[in-house]
Amino acid sequence: MMKKLKHMQIAFSGLSPFFGKYKWQFVLAIVFIILSKVSMVIAPAIEGMVTSQLFEDVQNAQSLTTIVVSFDKITKILLVLAGVYFIKTVAESIVVFYVTNAIQNTMCDLRNALQNKVRKLPVQYFDSHQFGDVLSRITNDVDALSNAFQQTFVQIIGGIFTVVFTFIMMIRLNVLMTCIAFLIIPGMLTITILIVKRSQKRFAAQQDALGSLNSAITEMYTGYHEIVLFNKQKDAIDRFTSLNEDLRVNAFKAQFISSIIQPLNSLVTYLVIGANALIGTIRVIEGSFDPGDLQAFIRYIWYVNDPLTQISSLSSQIQSAFAAMGRIVEILNEEEEIPEKQPAEKIECTTGKVTFEHVRFGYHDELLMKDLNVTVESGQMVAIVGPTGAGKTTLINLLLRFYDVKGGSIKIDGVDIRYMKRGELRSMFGMVLQDTWLFHGTIYDNLRYGRLDARNDEIVEAAKMANVHHFIRTLPDGYNSYINEEGNNISQGEKQLLTIARAILKDPQILILDEATSSVDTRLEKMLQEAMQRIMKGRTSFVIAHRLSTIRNADLILVMNHGDIIEQGTHDELMAKKGAYEKLYNSQFANQE
Repeated sequence: MMKKLKHMQIAFSGLSPFFGKYKWQFVLAIVFIILSKVSMVIAPAIEGMVTSQLFEDVQNAQSLTTIVVSFDKITKILLVLAGVYFIKTVAESIVVFYVTNAIQNTMCDLRNALQNKVRKLPVQYFDSHQFGDVLSRITNDVDALSNAFQQTFVQIIGGIFTVVFTFIMMIRLNVLMTCIAFLIIPGMLTITILIVKRSQKRFAAQQDALGSLNSAITEMYTGYHEIVLFNKQKDAIDRFTSLNEDLRVNAFKAQFISSIIQPLNSLVTYLVIGANALIGTIRVIEGSFDPGDLQAFIRYIWYVNDPLTQISSLSSQIQSAFAAMGRIVEILNEEEEIPEKQPAEKIECTTGKVTFEHVRFGYHDELLMKDLNVTVESGQMVAIVGPTGAGKTTLINLLLRFYDVKGGSIKIDGVDIRYMKRGELRSMFGMVLQDTWLFHGTIYDNLRYGRLDARNDEIVEAAKMANVHHFIRTLPDGYNSYINEEGNNISQGEKQLLTIARAILKDPQILILDEATSSVDTRLEKMLQEAMQRIMKGRTSFVIAHRLSTIRNADLILVMNHGDIIEQGTHDELMAKKGAYEKLYNSQFANQE
């Protein structure tokens, strides 16, 4: 129990700054909640005055035919009652305005904070968390929190004041009957606590199951073509069905257990009403209690029951909110990228010399790179080859500071990249990946993504160098043609050509090419190789190569295995060594020599 309370406290403290920004709107809402509840609890007493006046008129009459109703008094009472209800209605409308405005502004700030947080998280966070689960926290969990606060804030705050004000009015009428009515609170609280204790873990499981389902859906639709290609539709359906069933089971248990609170609480209320109705009727007969006061007292019992029942029935939203709150705070409390160090030196004009000095790195406790050393001179084309898992991509990730080294240093023109701002460091690089990425927008927008001030003629020239200009001209709207959100209205090869043109347009000091021509046909590959040779001329280039025919002319070839550089040199030098590179090369081209 203490562990849960501590978890809730952490969740509240993590989100309190977001709500605190709009505290005065919440304060004003509470003020008008008090006004509306005072008006509400006064109303039954005023209504009871009408009943008591009519009862008095009947008692004063000599017979049923001579009853004189005091319409003047009753009219005045009804006018006062109308005024009270008018004040109550206006106050409730103002409450809705302030609460809705404050909560929606808070949720907007929270989404912005989550988005900013995600941008600051290191790459390893996304390597260890499913994208669908992260997406679910930003969307579904924030929505669950928003809905819960929207539905529960007024009910909980209003319910507290309603119960307090109602008991004050009840004590004025009869102390004994009030004590009996007070039994509603411990009865309802006991029932609610016992049920919530059992259902809380179910709601946490429900949110986790929802995150897993969203993650699976994202993965399936992203890899839809591969699923169809390998005839894995049944496996995908079975996986979805299993996760959906898991969500259904947890949601059913959570909702069912929490839903039985209301009928049990109603039973407690009916028993209390029955007891008070009996006592009150006896006292009316004895003449020690006005009928209007008995009518008002019964109404007050329901005034105690209603907020407690509403709060109990909202336990599902409240528990979902706590589960969602915990998942949101987990992201907000995640460790961000290592803070920027104060730049020791700013490179005004990069020549592109890169040195790896005694680099040590590992994703976990075990080191992948133990003592990596290499010097890349300005303007050199460096090819990185090796089997899968050798550390080729890791080397690039370190160079771009997606990860920081655990020992040694990486320097550009003699400056440790850890002393450079990440934005300035990455602006030096142009990158073409094997996995292409284009966003929903025009071809113009996608090409100038890395250089927003590029002129249209420069964009066209870059497209020509990448041999994609002719394709663009064949489109109905040319460079103004839209790429849809999925990016599937153009072929994979055409997308690759566009990303190459984008890198050309950026005109970076250092190029990184990850098998950039793997998605184009043989005819275009040769043309692209010529284009790539032109754009690599005069600048440092790192090429991750799987097809070794593309890097025979490299100035330096790094052969990696298990995170270490086991060989380095030119193609001819490495072939002459008859080592790992020669075996790797001959495994691809033995039949072509």
